[in-house]
Amino acid sequence: MNHAKKMYHYHIWANHVLLEKMNELPSNVLYDEVRSSYPTIAQTFSHIYVVDAMWLAVLKGIDMQEALEESIALVEKTNRYSIDEFIQSFEQLASQYDEWMNRQKDLEQKIQVNNPWSGARETAYAEILLHVANHGTYHRGNITTMLRQQGYASTMTDFSLYWYQS
Repeated sequence: MNHAKKMYHYHIWANHVLLEKMNELPSNVLYDEVRSSYPTIAQTFSHIYVVDAMWLAVLKGIDMQEALEESIALVEKTNRYSIDEFIQSFEQLASQYDEWMNRQKDLEQKIQVNNPWSGARETAYAEILLHVANHGTYHRGNITTMLRQQGYASTMTDFSLYWYQS
C-alpha cells in the first residue's frame, strides 16, 4: 500500500479509537470547556472533521477558497455532534476518501493549491493525504490533554499500535 494511503488509514483508525474511548466516558466530557486550542473536545473533533472535508474537496479539484467556504458551513453543526454522530460522519468521510483514492491512480500527481493564507504552490496528492493525517495527529494530542484536564485518561493512538491492529 502507498505510504500516504497508509497514513490516511492510520488517521481514520486513530480517530475511531479515540472516539470509542470517548464513548466510555460521561457525555458531558465532550462539551465541557477547558483551556486548549479549542474550548471543547467536540469543537476539536469538529475541526478535524471540517478540515478533512475541506481537503477532500481540494483533492477532488475544488479551489481551496471555495472548499474552505463550503466546509465552514459544517462547523456550527458539527460542534454539537454526539460521539455517535462523529463516528458516523468520520466513517462516511473515510468512505469518500477511499472512493477518491481508488479512482486516483497516481498519488504523486501534482496539483496547484491556492492557499488563502500562504499562497499558491504545486503539491502532490500524497502530500495532502500526509498533511491530513498529521493535522489529525496534532489535534488528537490536544484532545488527550483536554481529557487529562478533566481528570480522564486518554487512549493510545500511536502509529506503531496501528501497525499491530490493522
